[in-house]
Amino acid sequence: MKRFYTAVTVAETEGGYRVLLDGRAIKTAAGREQIAASRALADALAAEWSSQGEDIDPRLFRYRDLADYAIDIAGPQQGETIDKLLAFAETDTLCYRADPDEALYQRQQDVWEPLLAAFEAREGITLHRISGIMHRAQPTETIEALRGRLRALDNFTLAGIQAATSLSASVCIGFTMLEDGADTAALWDAANLEELWQADLWGRDYEAEDRRAKRTADFRNAAQFLTLLRG
Repeated sequence: MKRFYTAVTVAETEGGYRVLLDGRAIKTAAGREQIAASRALADALAAEWSSQGEDIDPRLFRYRDLADYAIDIAGPQQGETIDKLLAFAETDTLCYRADPDEALYQRQQDVWEPLLAAFEAREGITLHRISGIMHRAQPTETIEALRGRLRALDNFTLAGIQAATSLSASVCIGFTMLEDGADTAALWDAANLEELWQADLWGRDYEAEDRRAKRTADFRNAAQFLTLLRG
């Protein structure tokens, strides 16, 4: 698509901020008003439009898709979005450990246990740790406590945590991304601990590295999206 606008501006409106292209407000993919929850996010969305050249490159829209998801899906379909997040609580990567006699187990203990313990303390919940791959359901009270916490989030934050959680396969990591000073790189390394462990043992695969690089960029975008929401 050819660039069809000249001026990109940001205007305050009821409920937040919107990006204007030659004075016209942007719509979401579903045709709703795209109103950003913070000025910082609106400025970032505007920068995406300003950085486009003569031809529109969809790959440069790092935050637009997340904003549209927040408005078109996370808000109107809050219950379904929360259910998808809670499914990751039931199978959280950080809860599934190697057998205690394996070297990987100690590495998981060193990296994952502090994250899980801090998450449990913040949320007042308990999560089962499992050695092996057999599923074990998490306590009902834990799932319901997390459900209540998620219901209290605005749709933009819900969209950001959904992106971070699905990429990391860990609701613990997704929630930790909401904390001030969250170490994005360390959290992503924790999410990929087993994959990196295997790569160190057996060597790197080009296609796997390429996929991980793409997912790394997406995770960083989700982290920055959450930061922009805080202004």
